Amino acid sequence: MTTFPTARAVRTTPEGLLWEPGERWVRGRKGDVTVVDSRHPVLVWEPGVPVPLYAFPREEVREDLLRPAKNPPTGTHTGSRIFYDLEVDDELLENAAWTFPAADLADHIAFEWFRRSGKGLDHWYEEEEEIFIHPRDPHKRVDAIPSSRHVRVEIDGTLVADTHRPVLLFETGLPTRYYIPREDVRLELLEPTDHSTGCPYKGTAEYWSWRGEAGVPPNVVWSYPEPLPAVGAVKGLLAFYNEAVDITVDGERLERPVTPFTKALAAQPPT
Repeated sequence: MTTFPTARAVRTTPEGLLWEPGERWVRGRKGDVTVVDSRHPVLVWEPGVPVPLYAFPREEVREDLLRPAKNPPTGTHTGSRIFYDLEVDDELLENAAWTFPAADLADHIAFEWFRRSGKGLDHWYEEEEEIFIHPRDPHKRVDAIPSSRHVRVEIDGTLVADTHRPVLLFETGLPTRYYIPREDVRLELLEPTDHSTGCPYKGTAEYWSWRGEAGVPPNVVWSYPEPLPAVGAVKGLLAFYNEAVDITVDGERLERPVTPFTKALAAQPPT
């Protein structure tokens, strides 16, 4: 009898780490140098961190490129004590890798992702697809579904968008996002910015800020000009942070949700 991956329980360590074996072929590179080439990755969730990391069996890591860390940030990554500097092409990257303080994971090494932390490996691949920021969570879904709901968006009492043809994006753990065709958005009320973000599920987003005088956080509107294939339906459409604007769906005003983005938006100086 075959035991499928869904039958494997997520395991817990005494340190509070959650982990489970992965089945994707994962590679991590620094420039043109492949540092990790693994067909046996492990997904690890740290306490209080909503997204996972990968850890890899030592035999699938270029340990010859690792050096004992000169200035280890002891206590980070759930109390990890063993850190490594990475030396590639005469460039030394401090604390680019570490071993989690758990017996289950003692023979595995984890790495920083440059696009998430500003240090570490700068290109990651699952099978033949490049991924960004962090690994995809196998327990998370992202679905982009065309709809005929009536969606209105207001900022400081001003109607900014009005559509009967949104695409609703459902992402586990986050509020529904309403993606609206540009023709149904008053773009003259918005100002493009040079801000961008990356998402392993959707791609790279570009942003707009509100032109008005209200105390609205910057970069409150975004779009994916070239989304990943799984959410291709949102290509070029605009979405607004529910946390910072007023959205009405089929005549019902939605409450502004509290999400991990709420604090980040509040920390930005308003436009």
